[in-house]
Amino acid sequence: MQRFIPGTTLKFAEQARESAFSLIAPVLEATGGLTLSQLSTLTGLGGSTIQNWIKRGWVSATTGKKYSEKQVLRILLINMLRSAMKLDDIAKLMSYVNGDVDDNSDDIIADIHLYNMLCRIIFKAEDGYRFTPDAVRELISAEIEAHKCDIANAEKLSKAMFVMVMGYHSGRLKAVMEEVLENVIEEVNSGSYGK
Repeated sequence: MQRFIPGTTLKFAEQARESAFSLIAPVLEATGGLTLSQLSTLTGLGGSTIQNWIKRGWVSATTGKKYSEKQVLRILLINMLRSAMKLDDIAKLMSYVNGDVDDNSDDIIADIHLYNMLCRIIFKAEDGYRFTPDAVRELISAEIEAHKCDIANAEKLSKAMFVMVMGYHSGRLKAVMEEVLENVIEEVNSGSYGK
């Protein structure tokens, strides 16, 4: 299975290991934000899905026709979890971590730090096949310890990150299962499964 940067259609690159968002940030800086079309290409999401997330208050509204770093990060975080979790549950989880989408003062951690930390944990877990609950908690603890200065409430963040990492992994497992199931169904439909 191809490895991608979580929440995106970008293929994994070593540069992403420490700072996944560093692959996206230069485009945002050079263009002053992403258009809806660019954001759709980056995430694989339809424009109507992105606009719906804004209408529902899960992502802050745009000012103009470009999506800012904050909006892109929130969309990436939601997108990386949506294959395993209900969207309403993701919204509640994001609220648990960072309160009101339009108010940074209630954030436990900036979305950019959250996204990069989650990606580092996911890449380490994938590299070592370490998706057991204890191994994931250990990776989260190490990551939080290394970045304490950026975190307002480590205990709360640890809980949320555990759900996010395991949710992301569950979505990946589901995709693998569906791929194999599709092949099995094709064999059954063609009548070649018993031969």
